[in-house]
Amino acid sequence: MSLWLAITLVAAFLQNVRSLLQKRLTGELSVNAAAYVRFFYAVPFAWLFAFWLWEGSPAGFTLAFFFWVLLGAVAQMVATACLLASFTTGNFAVGTAYSKSEAAQAALFGLLVLGDALTAWVTTGIAISLVGVVLLSGNVTWGDLLRPNRALWLGLAAGTGFALSAVGFRGASLALMQGDFLHRASLTVMVAVSLQTLLMGTYLWVREPGQLQRVVHSWRVALWVGLIGMVASTGWFSAMTLTSAAVVRAVGQVELLFTVLTSVWLLGERLRWREVLGILLVVTGILLLVLP
Repeated sequence: MSLWLAITLVAAFLQNVRSLLQKRLTGELSVNAAAYVRFFYAVPFAWLFAFWLWEGSPAGFTLAFFFWVLLGAVAQMVATACLLASFTTGNFAVGTAYSKSEAAQAALFGLLVLGDALTAWVTTGIAISLVGVVLLSGNVTWGDLLRPNRALWLGLAAGTGFALSAVGFRGASLALMQGDFLHRASLTVMVAVSLQTLLMGTYLWVREPGQLQRVVHSWRVALWVGLIGMVASTGWFSAMTLTSAAVVRAVGQVELLFTVLTSVWLLGERLRWREVLGILLVVTGILLLVLP
């Protein structure tokens, strides 16, 4: 198994665990505050890991690095806001489905911005897995997907934001002058979550001031969200340093399979035909991405 593939699978699994923990916080925190804990509580772990890994060695920061990491950090926050806004339209399944166009959009941005060319097999794999993800995204019909509405545009905007963030973080790692893939990923995570903590913290302080105190009081669960989220982000960034962001994000859609299987094994839910077909398409698409 390729190193980037193994790292991506672990990162996707950990992201699924982090999301489950974050859902436990939504009862006591606002949606934005629950999202904020992943950055706020990841900062100390990210700094400790980066300093331990580099041990005082020069990192080789460049202006290009800070440009790319800022793009990635801001795009990720905007994408999250668009996705959350799509949930308020009454058809959150449509917004979620279109946000999963992230891998396809990342392929386009990666080609235009970073020169990450994709083979025909990889392109086909991304397309097939995208259809599978749509089938797994909820009770959304093809008519819903083809009918222009607010959820559609917000979902597409979310997908664009997530795609730009993936390309931005890959560009940041590649812009560093020193270090292997793990060293570069650790610094990118450290700077990214620090920026996101500052920017989103300022937003909460201005718009939802009472939530910051609740974020601090929720440390027992939130601390695990931050730790697991930091490890997952390091995995994503490491994989995207080793290969194109589009391929990593497409394979990372296996996270949705983890979610479905968890609901079946732990909650006793039954799979419908569209979910079975969706799983088969996602697996087929991923196989096309990883097999030579």
